[in-house]
Amino acid sequence: MLAGRSKVVLVVLALALGTVTSGLALAQVANKVDSVAITVSDMDRALPFYTKLLPFHVVSDVEVTGDDYARLFGVFGMRARIVRLRLGQEHIELVDFLAPEGRPIPVDSQSNDQWFQHIAIIVSDMDKAYAHLRRHGVTHASSGPQVLPGWNSNAAGIAAFYFRDPDGNHLEILEFPPDKGDPRWQSKDALFLGIDHTAIVVDDTERSLAFWRDALGFEVAGESENYGPEQERLNNVFGARLRITGLKAPDGGIAVEFLEYLAPSTGRPTAVDTRSNDLWHWHINVDVEDAGDAANAVRDGRFNWVSPGAVEIPKKELGFGSAVMVRDPDGHGVLLRQR
Repeated sequence: MLAGRSKVVLVVLALALGTVTSGLALAQVANKVDSVAITVSDMDRALPFYTKLLPFHVVSDVEVTGDDYARLFGVFGMRARIVRLRLGQEHIELVDFLAPEGRPIPVDSQSNDQWFQHIAIIVSDMDKAYAHLRRHGVTHASSGPQVLPGWNSNAAGIAAFYFRDPDGNHLEILEFPPDKGDPRWQSKDALFLGIDHTAIVVDDTERSLAFWRDALGFEVAGESENYGPEQERLNNVFGARLRITGLKAPDGGIAVEFLEYLAPSTGRPTAVDTRSNDLWHWHINVDVEDAGDAANAVRDGRFNWVSPGAVEIPKKELGFGSAVMVRDPDGHGVLLRQR
């Protein structure tokens, strides 16, 4: 294994020679996707949704403020309450900016807008899970559960349904047939089993691979092209045709899934003035060996920082001592964290 700074030099050299796009990452900047962070407007409203309607368990509940966090998140004068939750083996974080408050999700947001992101919660029985959500009056984003057709060999038999949390954030429940997914998703021990992936809309798969695969070291795990009435009803986008690419970090954790809309081409780009306290901002927490090297790899690939480089967090309230917030080519937040 190469030392962290040597790995970065290799990536820069490969970029200069035009060899990174071969599909083989030359650096392992990322180790593991630890969790996905979702911005909420009212923690006291969000927590019952995630812990009573959905069976997440509270792991920690902390409040952070100060110049170090302001620089990390790119929000001057910030104070935030961050609650870490667990479902199965996976974790999410709910982030409530007490000050300053950010902007709400646009009321006309669609699933093909580039700020779109969701987590896929795996269920053991789609009919029972959907009935549970209906009893609790969740807001539909799909017309109902959809089973992807048999002609699509990579996705055949997968059942899925999109819904929204109290702030309008998209969530998905998903049931894998016996021949797909991690074997642990076939468990019948609970109705809600864990989180398989987080899906993000991308404008151009190759451009996104330059960030996630070539700069960070994620590995492509699978691909599919999905279309037809089931996909349209799932995404609630008429005429939807998607190129889907799944990626995993070298040491595992929650997967990342690209959703590139080949059609329709009506999805809007993420606002360039997006800040971490805006409610459409999510970020993916990625563990790295060295936050400084990770920041350099992102900058060398000409991707954007939110933080002014790696920021030291002496008290480690959130479990890491140094981190940098960056954005991928479509504006999705990524927090590269050194424990």
